[in-house]
Amino acid sequence: MATFIALVSALLVSSVYSAKALSSNYYDHTCPQAESMVSRTVKKAMLSDKTVPAALLRMHFHDCFIRVTPFCLAFLLGCDASVLLNSTSKNQAEKDGPPNISLHAFYVIDIAKEEIEASCPGVVSCADILAFAARDAVSLSGGPTWDVPKGRLDGRISKANDTLQLPFPTFNISQLQQSFAQRGLSLDDLVALSEFAASLQSVCPMHNKVKNAGANMDTTPVAFDNGYFELLLQGKSLFSSDQALLTNPKTKALVSKYACSQEEFEKAFVKAMIRMSSITGGEEIRRHCRVVR
Repeated sequence: MATFIALVSALLVSSVYSAKALSSNYYDHTCPQAESMVSRTVKKAMLSDKTVPAALLRMHFHDCFIRVTPFCLAFLLGCDASVLLNSTSKNQAEKDGPPNISLHAFYVIDIAKEEIEASCPGVVSCADILAFAARDAVSLSGGPTWDVPKGRLDGRISKANDTLQLPFPTFNISQLQQSFAQRGLSLDDLVALSEFAASLQSVCPMHNKVKNAGANMDTTPVAFDNGYFELLLQGKSLFSSDQALLTNPKTKALVSKYACSQEEFEKAFVKAMIRMSSITGGEEIRRHCRVVR
């Protein structure tokens, strides 16, 4: 599933910095059907557009990774659905920032949100819906599933310039390590989710109209597997930030570990996804994911 990993990139943020406590049973009484609604929506979208899973994973990463500053908790917003907000006449939002121009499949979140609002109005955040969708993107593509921590709130701030905080495809291992460490991320996390999603802005489908474009990172581009790591060891990578993983003894060892074991890769991936998605600091529950209340 190298394409997914490639599109997800570095995805994680340490839960030690989480600004809001999340729980596994948050919607058990208020909207128990929320996750199944999202799963059905993602599955239906995948039938007509094979790029949807990778798009949703990448969208989740781009939402969670920016404006995360462990040294200033007041601005630690992370996974707050700010990537879903539309630009206005007074503000250019994240989705229109340089690295995000090629993000697509926003309509999947819109459809899921509309269905959930019809059953549980004002209860489920857009941030939680995006986290559910990213999980479903993996599980419905043959990968592992996991219990997504729930209870995020949606943020009200979305600025295009903030997207420049995403890792660059030209980063060397020191730059990658620094970028992740600033967000409470380890080298293990970095390798588990491979590090080049941000760079795919130049080759991924534009908006949500192109359904078969993109760059294949391995021989199984629409399946969740460890093929990316196998090719990386063979020197077959698109970006210098990928090859950089082989320049550090620890990260090289992890690449080899995941290349040899799908099971070890999946365990590390799930752990990383949960940590990343657990950092949040929003303020509201939007009724429509593209606009603040």
